[in-house]
Amino acid sequence: MTEEEYLQKLLTGPVREDCPVRRTLELLSGKWRTQVIYELCKKPSLRFGELRRAMPRITNTMLTATLRDLEGLGIVRREQFNEIPPHVEYSLTEKGRGLLPVFAELARWGETYLEQ
Repeated sequence: MTEEEYLQKLLTGPVREDCPVRRTLELLSGKWRTQVIYELCKKPSLRFGELRRAMPRITNTMLTATLRDLEGLGIVRREQFNEIPPHVEYSLTEKGRGLLPVFAELARWGETYLEQ
């Protein structure tokens, strides 16, 4: 769907509670969800500590809750390694990687309209 078709549909169609844009924005809502997804975009997988260091202002509790939320939504995959020492790695699922074009568009918009 082109931008013009989307705008026309928005202006002429009924207000839908199941609007895909609304649902996507709700999925990405929250202070930390987009930041966690952004950090996981940078590498194939990250350990909890690596994510924590990449976002120094997030608490362990909030990072854990955010990762669980994103895992429940099917955006993040949690893989536990029962080695010594045991560790857990997080990565984006296929559904999560599907958000990369959205982030690319946000970056393009930011480069165009936000001051440096």
